[in-house]
Amino acid sequence: MSGFIAVYLREMLILRRRIRRQVLSMSVSPLLYMIAFGYAMGGIKIEGHSYREFLIPGLVAMSSMTQAFAIAVDINVARFYWHIFEEFQAAPLSNIAYVSGEVLAGMTRAFLSVAIILVIGLFFRVCLNYSAVAFWLAIALDSFIFASLAVGLAMLVKSHADQAMFTSFVITPMAFLGGTFFPVDRLPVWAQKILFFLPLTHASKAIRASAYGHPVDYSSYLLLAIIGVVFFFGAIHCVNRARD
Repeated sequence: MSGFIAVYLREMLILRRRIRRQVLSMSVSPLLYMIAFGYAMGGIKIEGHSYREFLIPGLVAMSSMTQAFAIAVDINVARFYWHIFEEFQAAPLSNIAYVSGEVLAGMTRAFLSVAIILVIGLFFRVCLNYSAVAFWLAIALDSFIFASLAVGLAMLVKSHADQAMFTSFVITPMAFLGGTFFPVDRLPVWAQKILFFLPLTHASKAIRASAYGHPVDYSSYLLLAIIGVVFFFGAIHCVNRARD
């Protein structure tokens, strides 16, 4: 337990030193999306809600994914330049403690980005049901999945170029096609079947339904939880291989 806390506090100390830059960087993209799409498509109604009300939950799902996954960059820097991972290897620190600390750090970044988006939404007069437990649970599962994926991938890549390639070919397409900016059910049936296997699709669906105050589909939560557990233990396996 103390090892887990040490890993997490290290990441939090780094985040605290960069907090102003992090807040600004987390604010730019959502603000641009709200200005560009919120005003340009403000008159469109989707599922009885304005496009801005549709967009905010999508941005929450997308940002919790991207910010949780961004922990991989910090891990790579620590491995390739600071050689911090070598110190973790020498320390009496279990793999599960290391992975847990890094995953929780990624989830913390995700929740910070979500808070920023909700504040931005208030400036655009978007106020949804943010107090629902289902809303925050969906965010937690979404960030847990991609923070776990980030830790595992950070142990496998050999350079920042490999990391950027994975982001370009997997994370970015998922961000735009996972129900963030438009309803998935408006796509062709064959595309819907493919997108059904993307965790962000289920996260967007769960976050949006709970934010609207609609009944949630608990099968989405179950699927997200299963994927998260698989990725978490996959990250532990990747750390085992990296230490070997």
